[in-house]
Parts: sequence; structure tokens; C-alpha cells
Amino acid sequence: MRAQGPEHEGDALAAFPGTDDPPVRPADAGDDGDAYRAFQERVKGTNINPQTLLATDYLNHFNEIVMTLEMIPDMPDLLDDARAWRPKTYREHFQESGFADRELAIEAYEHVPARFRQPFELTIGTLDRLVAMTLERAEATVAAGQFESLKGIVNDASGAIRNLVAPASAIIHGTVRTMEQSEIDALLHP
Repeated sequence: MRAQGPEHEGDALAAFPGTDDPPVRPADAGDDGDAYRAFQERVKGTNINPQTLLATDYLNHFNEIVMTLEMIPDMPDLLDDARAWRPKTYREHFQESGFADRELAIEAYEHVPARFRQPFELTIGTLDRLVAMTLERAEATVAAGQFESLKGIVNDASGAIRNLVAPASAIIHGTVRTMEQSEIDALLHP
């Protein structure tokens, strides 16, 4: 989900076209009906969780940007590579992925139960905003020639991104507890 409330910094994602588009899905998607049970059987023996129908491979999109961000203080020219990062929907990630069961992951996503999909999409939307804000801050710091501040900014942001990847991973594995709004705000506005 890429929707942003007025309390969030909408300009942080303005550079990423399509990130505020509402998700498109059928009204009955994710119901715990026959289709859900059929997909539970189909994903057995794959790296797709049979309870949630989600795959942790999607989180590689965020792990890759964290690794790039962490190298920027030592190699500021990597900021150009980091700027190339764009939010990807779950579908987009798997369409571009080498994941063995990518087609199945895309199909199964339409049947992820709402109790997992909603907190997952909210967490991913927060991650997207946090990465965008981090890139803005790093770019401004480099442009101002404040390289001594860059390491702290990147380290803090990388830790915050990891702190959000952990609950996303937990949701993928069947936990529905998400972060409270105050916890999210503390990550976005340190």
C-alpha cells in the first residue's frame, strides 16, 4: 500500500512515480476460502510461507538499499546508485526477480489474508517513505559537503530501516503485530 496520510511527508516519495497509487485487488482477495486453501497446498515445499502466502525474498529489495547506503560514507559516489532505488510493489519485485517460484508468489499474493496483507502493506509503505527520506537527507548532506555527518545519518537510517524490515519479516512468517504509530513516527522523525 502506498497511500500516505497527511501526517506523513508526502514529498519524500514524490520523486517516485506511482508510489501513491492505491493497490488494485479484487474485493474478495485474501479471504480464507477455497482459493486460499488451494494456494496453501500449492506453496508447500517452496520459499513461500503457507500460512501467509508471502515470501521473504521481497525484503531483499530493502536489504540491498541498506547495503548501498552503508557504503556511501566511504564511497560517496555510490549515492548515484542509491538514487536509482525505487519502491517496488510485491508484484513488481517478483516480476523482475530470479526467485524460482516468482510466478506462484505473484499469483498467491492475491489470496493473502487481509490480516497479514494489510499490516504488511502498511509496513512496506513506511519502509518506502523511510528510504526516500534517507536518500533526500544523504543527498543534501553530500551536496553541502558535510561528509563527517554522513556516516551518522546513514547509520541511523540503516538501523531504522532494519527495525522495520524485522516486523515485515515477522508478518511474512505469520505474526500480525505491527509497530505502533508512535514507533513509526520515531523512525521517520528522529
